[in-house]
Amino acid sequence: MLSEVLLVSAPGKVILHGEHAVVHGKVALAVALNLRTFLRLEPHSNGKVDLSLPNIGIKRAWDVAGLQSLDTSFLEQGDVTTPTPEQVEKLKDVAGLPDDCAVTERLAVLAFLYLYLSICRKQRWTREDLELINKWAFQGERVIHGNPSGVDNAVSTWGGALRYHQGKISSLKRSPALQILLTNTKVPRNTRALVAGVRNRLLKFPEIVAPLLTSIDAISLECERVLGEMGEAPAPEQYLVLEELIDMNQHHLNALGVGHASLDQLCQVTRARGLHSKLTGAGGGGCGITLLKPGILGGWSSQKWRPRSRP
Repeated sequence: MLSEVLLVSAPGKVILHGEHAVVHGKVALAVALNLRTFLRLEPHSNGKVDLSLPNIGIKRAWDVAGLQSLDTSFLEQGDVTTPTPEQVEKLKDVAGLPDDCAVTERLAVLAFLYLYLSICRKQRWTREDLELINKWAFQGERVIHGNPSGVDNAVSTWGGALRYHQGKISSLKRSPALQILLTNTKVPRNTRALVAGVRNRLLKFPEIVAPLLTSIDAISLECERVLGEMGEAPAPEQYLVLEELIDMNQHHLNALGVGHASLDQLCQVTRARGLHSKLTGAGGGGCGITLLKPGILGGWSSQKWRPRSRP
């Protein structure tokens, strides 16, 4: 049992290249940010589990005894299992959320309950434990997104810059420090629907969409090569290549049907200032990234990822 306050955190992430194509067996490149999510665990003696997610307006409480009575229906200790539809339905009953609760809030609570019931045991931080955390984080992603690639949880668990391909993850050892502007369009999107839309477009126009996915894969590989060169001997012309890759990938993602007017506006506004942007993640709104050349914002450290948001 937890006997003192525990504060943990995990970094956010952006995908440089490979959105949606990674679902179809292509390479994706993702990096961790120094924009973090924090979790504060605090022991109570009131017999309740309290959940507070202030960013999305969630505050709930459940009786510990009632939750513990469900433990054996979820898993045996040490196993990492995918929630079944029956378990998800049971979680909905336990959650006790109102019918008019927004989808984002509902899924966040369901993911918390599933992981709480499955993991509630002492915390450890060996490599094996990080692998276990990564597996459980992936199951939380499945509750929310249905069929995620595994990129998000891997980057937030291991940090740094990662290469992801068909379930295999490796670090980019010589990846340089980059400055990236992270812009939140504040346009909500449904990742599950966007992924399904790309799959449907691939089935409908295989000779058109398959080459697009292959081209996105080639962009990821070229970006990986350039980042490796930059890590050894950085040169100004390498940024020009990265900018070209960003532009090409953004056009491909629009062709896949995952663009949005808000993201087009981001690209137009930044291009007018000599910068290059693309969507990151599922698209359909959400966030975009803009590559910043060294020195463009003198107050930013060149040794760290320093995201900022702008309306």
